[in-house]
Amino acid sequence: MYESTRGNLERQTASQAIAWGMVPGGGLFVPEVLPALNWKELRELSYQELAERIMSLFLPDMPPEVISKAAAVYGGEVFEGADPAPLKTVGHFSVLELWHGPTAAFKDMALQVLPHLLGASVKQVNQGAQVLILTATSGDTGKAALEGFKNVPGTSIMVFYPDGGVSAVQERQMTTTDGSNTYVVAVDGNFDQCQSAVKEIFASEELRSKLAQKNMIFSSANSINWGRLLPQIVYYVWTYLQAVEQEKIEPGAPLNVVVPTGNFGNILAGYYAKKMGIPLGQLICASNKNKVLTDFFETGVYDTQRAFHLTISPSMDILISSNFERFLYEMCAKDPEKIKAWYQSLSASGVFKVDEDTLKNSRQEIWAGWADENDVLAVIARAFKEHRYVYDPHTAVAVKVYEDYVRASGDHTYTAIVSTASPFKFASSVLEAISGSKSPDEWEALARLEQETGWKIPTGLKGLNEKPEQRVQKCEPQGLKEVLLETYHLNDLS
Repeated sequence: MYESTRGNLERQTASQAIAWGMVPGGGLFVPEVLPALNWKELRELSYQELAERIMSLFLPDMPPEVISKAAAVYGGEVFEGADPAPLKTVGHFSVLELWHGPTAAFKDMALQVLPHLLGASVKQVNQGAQVLILTATSGDTGKAALEGFKNVPGTSIMVFYPDGGVSAVQERQMTTTDGSNTYVVAVDGNFDQCQSAVKEIFASEELRSKLAQKNMIFSSANSINWGRLLPQIVYYVWTYLQAVEQEKIEPGAPLNVVVPTGNFGNILAGYYAKKMGIPLGQLICASNKNKVLTDFFETGVYDTQRAFHLTISPSMDILISSNFERFLYEMCAKDPEKIKAWYQSLSASGVFKVDEDTLKNSRQEIWAGWADENDVLAVIARAFKEHRYVYDPHTAVAVKVYEDYVRASGDHTYTAIVSTASPFKFASSVLEAISGSKSPDEWEALARLEQETGWKIPTGLKGLNEKPEQRVQKCEPQGLKEVLLETYHLNDLS
């Protein structure tokens, strides 16, 4: 069963939690109990088999054939190569490549699965209803969600992204989506404003009532939806198993993990895997110049009242990390009153401060650091020069923070760096780091990066600049509701 982090809704089944997306009155669904895993029993499984095994533990009310079909995406032609999440050695650590899916970003690992889970959940909870998926994106979730849900019967998806706040490749990926049920909206604001506006829509009883008149319900493809977060737990288990199989660590020895972090869902999945019994060591949270998380772990104050920076790692340009609420819920001994008070304060003033016990518990679980733009470019250049390996800027943030962690702690436990995107999604920045020269044209940069590195452009990024674009609506953050009402002809409903 699943409970609300704010204690404002009765317990829900897995299907109910996934169909809702987020708690209507505010808050997120979390499992009451984390199932235990014995990693030794999982060593002979393929990635597909592992995904089916782990997801089944969290979805007891879902038909086994649905979970099996969902896990099958990892064993077919959706991901390039036999292993959807290969662990590669780069120098004295390993890199977990999570970008071999159709959109060349780690979001594919979950968003190829979510349509199966969400479709079955809605069918079970609200038979016959059409699902309207609203998703705010800082760059990668948008295309991965559009790709996962396009032309899926009974669904419609609308993605909101910050205009000018994503890379040219990320934007083009979204605007060239060819689904008959897909809508893309450019918002004159940053990701946090997009995300906050979407949450307000979810919380609106008026809008839910209007949708109900058309037999429609809201849901989300962001990692606020448990069905999106769950598949991410799988690759942390897989990482540990592969580190053992590759003899990087002794069986049972700890493995540290570094995660470039924006909305906190990715590293949270690692935390859950560790609590389920996987011998992960230190979890390291890596931020870019928007270092609200790093500052929290230093001070216990979560303060969004600060400058917002547009960086070369745009998927991490976030100040309000939605999944951090789930983490804090665990750190404060599942006290919904504390969560409610903190997030009321965040909504009212942009700031909250946690108690000493919660901060102490948080620091025991996660070490946090950040990297600036020059650090990121230097890491990319050095890795290519020394290892002929090409990082995207987000992964380079993680590498720099890992180096800082080792210097600060003296901890040389073997480590896996989570690589969240192909370098070709941010070709101009990567090319600048490697060659020293910028390319003003993103498509020229793609070709030059392939030529200079010998790496191949991912299939999903080839020919993007030649594909026809769909009409993109534009609005201010406060205009999201009106765009929604007009698109789905809800204005005339009472």
